[in-house]
Amino acid sequence: MASFDYTKEEIKLFHKLNSPKKIQDYINSLEFNFNEDCVFISPRLVIKNHTADCLEGAIFAAAVLEFHGEKPLVLDLRSLKKPFDYDHIITVFKRDNCFGAISKTNHAVLRYREPIYKTIRELVMSYFHEYFLENGKKTLREYSKPFDLRTIKHMNWRTTVDNIWEIHEILDRVKHYPVLSLKQIKNLRKADKIEIQAGKIVEYRNN
Repeated sequence: MASFDYTKEEIKLFHKLNSPKKIQDYINSLEFNFNEDCVFISPRLVIKNHTADCLEGAIFAAAVLEFHGEKPLVLDLRSLKKPFDYDHIITVFKRDNCFGAISKTNHAVLRYREPIYKTIRELVMSYFHEYFLENGKKTLREYSKPFDLRTIKHMNWRTTVDNIWEIHEILDRVKHYPVLSLKQIKNLRKADKIEIQAGKIVEYRNN
């Protein structure tokens, strides 16, 4: 187990979060960070502030997995920019040769995935039908190669008090793969009204 410069309290917490399920439960307990000031925080500040958005939650989960000897892998789900929809960041893990994902979201969808997917693409496509706008347009278009956060050497992303927004920019530059052909995009059907209604369910309101 790597310790880096974690405090005794952080190490104690990480010891408790010794499975993806427990990490997900902890992330679910965090309030959602709406990040209107575009300041993104490290795992240390996630614990201190008890808040996270999808990027912060993914990096926190990756840090805990790394603490337990696993690769800290995060993956970018890239959506349409016109009309605009948000990208989503998930943490990838592997069990019994199958992939799963840990995910922080404010919505009823785009959440945890059981480790039952044989490939990264299978895992990514499990999010496809949940990814749509309020008009029903399905927007997931690309996904990145899983990115190992250990390759970031110039930033102490685990415990810094500085803005870690740069990680989002790094992920944006990672090789991405399309999920659809042009013909498939043309033939997409919009989500049903009841799906759209369900997609509006949130845990926290941005007051």
